[in-house]
Amino acid sequence: MDTRQLAAFCAVVDRRSFSQAAEQLGVTQPAVSLQVRSLEKRLGLQLLDRSGRRVEPTEGGRRVYRTAQRLLALEEQLLAELGAEAEGELSGRLEIGASTGPGGTVLPVVLAEFQERHPAVHVALSVSDTQRVIEQVARREVEIGVVGAVRRHRGVVFEPFFHDEVVLAVPRGHRFAGRTITLEELKGEPLVLMQEGAGVRQVIDEELRAAGVRARDLDVRLELGLQESARTAVISGHGVTFISRSAIEADLAAGSVGVAEVEGFEPSREIVLVRSTGRAESRAAQAFVEFARARLT
Repeated sequence: MDTRQLAAFCAVVDRRSFSQAAEQLGVTQPAVSLQVRSLEKRLGLQLLDRSGRRVEPTEGGRRVYRTAQRLLALEEQLLAELGAEAEGELSGRLEIGASTGPGGTVLPVVLAEFQERHPAVHVALSVSDTQRVIEQVARREVEIGVVGAVRRHRGVVFEPFFHDEVVLAVPRGHRFAGRTITLEELKGEPLVLMQEGAGVRQVIDEELRAAGVRARDLDVRLELGLQESARTAVISGHGVTFISRSAIEADLAAGSVGVAEVEGFEPSREIVLVRSTGRAESRAAQAFVEFARARLT
């Protein structure tokens, strides 16, 4: 059976669109349509329902999809094993997706160090929100992902990558700096929060719930989507914020921000690695994960 036909069919099922499947595969839409029609003719079975606005698999199509996924994974594994046996330096392209926290602080440095060690590897890092990164890994648009929160998805698996401490950052000279404050003191202070869905926001919401408090009980002045935005607001004196320590290490060293602890709070999170279910990773991806674990431990 032609695995190109299976790959085209699976891409259409994943994206629910012939045009988006063609974009993912880097081919024309007619080419994808031809591959799927050839597969349907080969099996003597209609695999897709094309009558609605979105393309949906038929009952038989769903069965073929599950088996096709396994066959494509086996093909990838075989190619990876053959590649792993090849001698010589690492080469090729390593595509990684990351959420805004790790993608804006830790990963750029680690990736740069890895690329310097393996100059024949071309590294591409895309940064977006956690859910999009997970979907990119599931659709195999990127090889691996690094995010600050777990979102259930049948197409990926998660595993711990490195630990990230979350601190309360305050402007330079703020009365909270270097202190342990009470929750009541925090309630009276202008607060900058990450937007809902951000990894740091999820950690803080859980800490607040454990203390019997919600975000709306605090004096939240700003909700910002990026750690960099929250950091800038604090440096400019517009409030305090919970943020990854790694995002403000340089600012702490320069004295432009301070940190405080909140009594009863121990906010931290596990940055996790996202891998596609059944996908055999390239040598470059395997080498990067090993390098990063050693570097970040």
